[in-house]
Amino acid sequence: MGYIDKTGRIAIEPQFDWAERFSEGLASVKIDGKWGYIDKTGNYVIKPQFDGAGSFSEGLASINIGGRGEVLSVAQGGKWGYIDKTGRILIKPQFDKVWDFSEGLANVKIGGKYGHIDKTGKYVINPQFDKASGFSQGLAKAKIGGKYGYIDKTGKYVISPQFDTAWIFSEGLARIKNDGKCGYIDRTGKIVINPQFDRVFDFSEGLARVEIAGKWGFIDRTGKMVIKPQFDYSWCFSQTLASVKIGGKWGYIDKAGKIVISPQFDYAYSFSEGLAAVKVGGKYGFIDRTGKIVINPQFDDAWRFSEGLANVKIGDKWGYIDNTGKYIWKPTE
Repeated sequence: MGYIDKTGRIAIEPQFDWAERFSEGLASVKIDGKWGYIDKTGNYVIKPQFDGAGSFSEGLASINIGGRGEVLSVAQGGKWGYIDKTGRILIKPQFDKVWDFSEGLANVKIGGKYGHIDKTGKYVINPQFDKASGFSQGLAKAKIGGKYGYIDKTGKYVISPQFDTAWIFSEGLARIKNDGKCGYIDRTGKIVINPQFDRVFDFSEGLARVEIAGKWGFIDRTGKMVIKPQFDYSWCFSQTLASVKIGGKWGYIDKAGKIVISPQFDYAYSFSEGLAAVKVGGKYGFIDRTGKIVINPQFDDAWRFSEGLANVKIGDKWGYIDNTGKYIWKPTE
């Protein structure tokens, strides 16, 4: 594996057994069973020496010693610690599982319990929870005695363990589930939208998709049903439109629930950079916001556009196209 730039030019020659995305200027790569880190010129900044390696976050990256390295930077067994961008081990490998640093702390697992460390490796919150997440908007979910609550950065429960399932905070609200029904709480733990839905998702562009009795609709942040449950499935709003499935076909609605692109596709992804991937007759192409096909269906799979390019698949090969459908990197290469 190697790297190309946005023009399709090979920027770093294929030479690695596996290569991850760049994060904070460095990318973890695997060669001959060991992981190291390269810069954007392809030079090794940290030579391959680890059995597992994560992406850099807040200046640190997780590394594994003694495990069995797999793809996607995962290692089974061994112990995890953290390095800085020079490759110096700042926190020695000692944990069974680790996550990226977020808001200055990292969630770690040791001896079957979860806790949080700072960037010196010191426990800020001792391992004591059956499950825990990283911090988001100052709070982390933590499970003890079969119930989830939320802790602050001192490890104190600010929202007592009371939920069967809980998710991290996003835009000031968190999804929770009790007795099979889902709702939302605010940062004080107050239930702002009563548990009444079978499934819920985070808010996106002011609305959240929810499921009741097998049908999907959308609520606002007060819990008001803005678009009544009527769709067989839906995705979140993106660029003011949401893809929905009805009668076996996919189309798009606006935030009033009005169908603006009629259900006609076998599958439809969310809009990104003005285009959305849709499936017609077994092949994927792209439409604009009016529903016009601007890149003819010809791909076996396709992902959304990001920074002007979309990943597309033909057969078992992946390539990249620009927003005109022109190949930047052909799947046959």
